[in-house]
Parts: sequence; C-alpha cells; structure tokens
Amino acid sequence: MADTAMTHALGCLGVYFAKAVFSEVLQMHPSKRFNILQITRMHFQWDWLCLGALIITSVTAEIENEETLDADVEVEDFDKQSQEADVDRDKSSLEVVYQTPKPTGEVYFTETFDGVLAGWVLSKTKKEDTDDNIAKYDGRWEVEELKENTVPGDRGLVLKSVAKHHAISAMLTKAFIFDNKPLIVQYEVNFQEGIDCGGAYIKLLSSSDDLNLEYFFDKTPYTIMFGPDKCGEDYKLHFIFRHKNPKTGEYDEKHAKRPDVDLKKFYLDKKTHLYTLVLKPDDTFEMLIDQSVISKGSLLEDMVPPVNPPKEIEDPSDKKPDDWDERPKIPDPNAVKPDDWDEDEPSKIEDSDAVKPEGWLDDEPQYVPDPNAKKPKDWDEEMDGEWEAPQIPNPKCETAPGCGHWVRPMKNNPNYKGKWKAPMIDNPNYQGIWSPRKIPNPDYFEDLHPFEMTTVSAVGLELWSMTSDIYFDNFIICSEKEVADRWAADGWGLKKLVASANEKTDEDIDFKKPDISKPITKGELKQEREELEDDEIELEEKENEDTAEDERREMEETKRELIKDTKKMGREAPPSEDEGEGGEDIDEEEENEGADGSQEEGDMSNKSGSEDEMKEADESTGFGDGPLKSVRKRRVRKD
Repeated sequence: MADTAMTHALGCLGVYFAKAVFSEVLQMHPSKRFNILQITRMHFQWDWLCLGALIITSVTAEIENEETLDADVEVEDFDKQSQEADVDRDKSSLEVVYQTPKPTGEVYFTETFDGVLAGWVLSKTKKEDTDDNIAKYDGRWEVEELKENTVPGDRGLVLKSVAKHHAISAMLTKAFIFDNKPLIVQYEVNFQEGIDCGGAYIKLLSSSDDLNLEYFFDKTPYTIMFGPDKCGEDYKLHFIFRHKNPKTGEYDEKHAKRPDVDLKKFYLDKKTHLYTLVLKPDDTFEMLIDQSVISKGSLLEDMVPPVNPPKEIEDPSDKKPDDWDERPKIPDPNAVKPDDWDEDEPSKIEDSDAVKPEGWLDDEPQYVPDPNAKKPKDWDEEMDGEWEAPQIPNPKCETAPGCGHWVRPMKNNPNYKGKWKAPMIDNPNYQGIWSPRKIPNPDYFEDLHPFEMTTVSAVGLELWSMTSDIYFDNFIICSEKEVADRWAADGWGLKKLVASANEKTDEDIDFKKPDISKPITKGELKQEREELEDDEIELEEKENEDTAEDERREMEETKRELIKDTKKMGREAPPSEDEGEGGEDIDEEEENEGADGSQEEGDMSNKSGSEDEMKEADESTGFGDGPLKSVRKRRVRKD
C-alpha cells in the first residue's frame, strides 16, 4: 500500500514539472496566448485530480493498516484465549477443591489422616516363633499424599518399609455390639508400587479388659479380618471371622469362599480402590470393591469350615470287614487265551520296504572335532587327561540326507497283540464302597445367628509386605449404607474423578500444545502457516504422481490390447503385395521405411481407426516417441 501511495505522488510531481515546462513554451510562443485560459483550467483540473488521488490512497492505506493490525490483534487474542482455555481445562481436570470428609450419621470410627495422627498406637512387641532379627514390629509408617493422581490436601497412611513387620492400631469411638444393626467396614487401599507379596487387610480387634494396643501383634484376638492379600499369583480378598464354640468356648476361624472374580487388576493398576464389607443381622454378608459386589453369601452356608458342625459323624471305632468286596468288575474266570495269540511278538519291527536315501554319506560321522578349538593354556594332561577338541555337527551332513551307518526305520507290528488278559465282567459279589457307620456327634451344636459375634472395640493393621508404599485412607465403621456411600463420595469418589481426568488428559495430550509461558509471535504464526502449505503441496504432488502412475499403467494395458487386436486383424486380412508370399522381416521393413512410404500410407489408411486410437494413447501418455510406438508401427505395416 505504501508503494501505491508513492506511485501516485511521483505521478503528481510529474504533472507539476510538465506544467512548468509548458508555461515556458507558452512564453516562447506568444501567438498562442489565447489558449492560456483553457490551459489554466486544465492545470486546476490536474491539481484537484492529483490531490484527490493522494487523499484516497492515504485513506485506503490507513484503513488497510488498521485492518491488518486488528487481524494481528485478533490472532493474538485468539491464541491467548486458546491458551487460557487450555490452562483452565487443565486446571479443571487436575486441580480440585478437597475438603476432609465428614460423617453424615452415626459412626463407630472414622479416620482421614488429613490432620494430626492422633489416637494411633505403634506396636512395641515382637512376633512370636520368628527369628529375632525380623521379629520386631519396626516397620515404618508415614502420613503423606498419593504419588500419582494426587488430590492436594488429601493424605493417607502409608506403609513404607520392605520385609518388615508393621503393626498400628486405634480404639473405636465407641464399641460395636453385634445386635440388630448392620456392620459396615470401609476403607481405601492403593498399591502405589504394585504388590509382590503382602497384605492390606484390617483387623477389628475384640473387646477385652486386657487389650493393650502397644502389644498388638499377630495373636491378638480379633473378631473380623477383611481386605486384600496377595502373594505370587494368588490374589485374595479375605473375610474371616472368629466364631466362638458355645460348648467349648474356643474360637475357630471361618473363611468366606473365594470370590468368583478375577481380582488381579485391583492389585496392579496403581489406583485407589474402595473395599467394603457389609454384615447384616440376617446372617448374610457382602464384599464390595469400588461399590460393586464381588461376593455375597450366608454366614451359615458359605463359610469354610461351616459354622455349625454336622449332627452325625463317622464312628472312629468301626472297621471294614476283611471279606468286604469293593470291586465292581472282575476278570472273567471262564475266559481262555486263543491258540494263535502270540505274546512274544514285538510291538515294533523294521520296515523292510524302506530304502536308503540317495546321497547318504555312510563314511561321514555325524559329529566331528571342532577344527577351530584350541587346547586351553592351563590344561594339565597329567591331571586332566589327554585333551580332545569338542564335537560339532559335521558340516558335510548339512546338505546330505544323512550321515553314518544307515538303519531301516521301525514300524508298528501288525501281528502284535501284547499280553493276553481275560475280559472284565460284573462282580457278582460286589458290596459297594465301604464306609464307617454314623454316630451322633458329641460336639454338635447349632448357632442360628453367627452374626452375633464378639464385640469390637479397636481397629488395627498388622502386616508383612515385600513391597513398600501401600496407601490406606478414609476408614469408616458404621451401620448405615447411606452414611458409608456419602463418605465414599467425598473421599474415594474425588480420587476416582481426578484419576479419570488425568487419564483423559494423557489421551488428549497427543496433539501439540503451545508453550503457555512463551507467547507466539506473528512471525512464528507465518512460519507455521508456510510449513503447513508446504506439507499440503508435497501431499498434492505425491497424489498427482500416484495418479500419473496409475494412468500410465492403464494406458500401457490399452496399448497391449490394441496391439493384440491389430495382430488379430492382420491374420484375418490377405497379405499385401509388398510382403510377397512369405512376407518380409520386420527389421527389413524398418530399413526400407523411407522407400515404402507411399505403400505404408495405404496400408495405414486401412487400419486408421486402430492407429488413430493408438496415436491418441501415445499423445496422452507422452510415450509416443518411445520404442513401443516403433514396434507397433512395424507390426501395423506388416499387417
């Protein structure tokens, strides 16, 4: 636009110079002064025209400059808004406002680990029946945030030591009595480093007058043990409760049957998972992971061993009679071996029809000493004996069907029958499988409500692990499912949202984001635009090359078909005078091409249709001057 204004300015200056020269000419020719008025009028017209052109050019240039600046500002504003939008999106997906969960109903215990670790007691005792160097409960615990998918402000209890015993416990706010209210135990676990061998289960410790948390160890009486456990490829979700025998007063562990679900992913995905146990007064239970039921059943029917013993047991004093026959089948005593049954026939015999393969190297061994092997320098023949090179496969046998002494292969013997045995028949004296008689169980009892367990007054973690950084958080013990669900939503639900947002962010980060800390200049935008245009041009050129290649192949195929048609027409038409009886050789015709020009034109006129089509094909593909065209001409001339 500046160049245009400069052009108009130079034009106007030229007009002014012309006016000056023209005035001098008028002075030199007085006879033409009568035209001064007209010329003056023309001068004014040129002046106004020049001035108007300058004004228009200047205004237009200013408008375009403003538009350019506005466009640049819009681009920069758009880029800034896009960057701000990306930042806001990242913040909305990763940064959340965390508030420590608060129970919304009656609870017996809660722990978020967000504040001071109050009420938790580290064990000071030792594990019995274990080596002294590992018997002590000296595993380290820390309160810290998650390593991945961190929620700022949300902290948990982390098991930090490897190959050590850990024990920590806390008293409940109030003891849970198993009467007419359900028991709900819920907490979060994250195997931040995966898990090789170790557990993350909790124990609900039984109430007793001598319960001392400083001496909490593996034999401290508990009522319920619940949670994940893994060693090797054995992935478990424990639910064990200690049942009191009403007759003897002794406690037995009752294990829930294994869930029919693959639990592997919960141990390896390094995500926070929610574990929930629900015990109901109707003697049923449910185990949930991430609020989905993994296993459920009855305390009376789905525990191993059963809560209630059988009413009858086998008489330990009963013994099987000596003449008791348990055989359902016996050999037929009346069967006789056939006379032609030869038990001496072998199962395999040589194949007499086999022939040694041609090229078999009888004199070559299958293995030969390695020619490149050398006796070690420290070889002592007196101590080690005579040194021999190691054997390697004979290289001459690689191309031959075989080496060494040829032996006929073995085949199944058609006459083989094996050792004769009498056929089996039903045993007429069969009495069935013997079993001891049943007697009343002297230890029988019937507990119709195993839900009524020993009162719980404390919760503890007593663990051994070969992997560190096991994360625990948001413990709650209550009786209302709604309270546990709301507690989970405020804690585990927030972790789940952050993890999902981070996964989505990782998927969306495939495209190239601009550096927010470094603004993009107009020059960089122009360079990126030119690079995109160059890429588009290269892509179009590649597509054009592919299209031209396809057209060339189609045209060559058309040429071949036209040549075949021409040859076919030549076989059907009578021979021409130029060819004579036997015809002329193609090479001779090519040499006499100039002499036979007129005759060639006559022959070509008879085949004008085919030749014109082939010529058009040559012109369209650009191969008209190539060897293929001369060959086609020679064949047409001969026809």
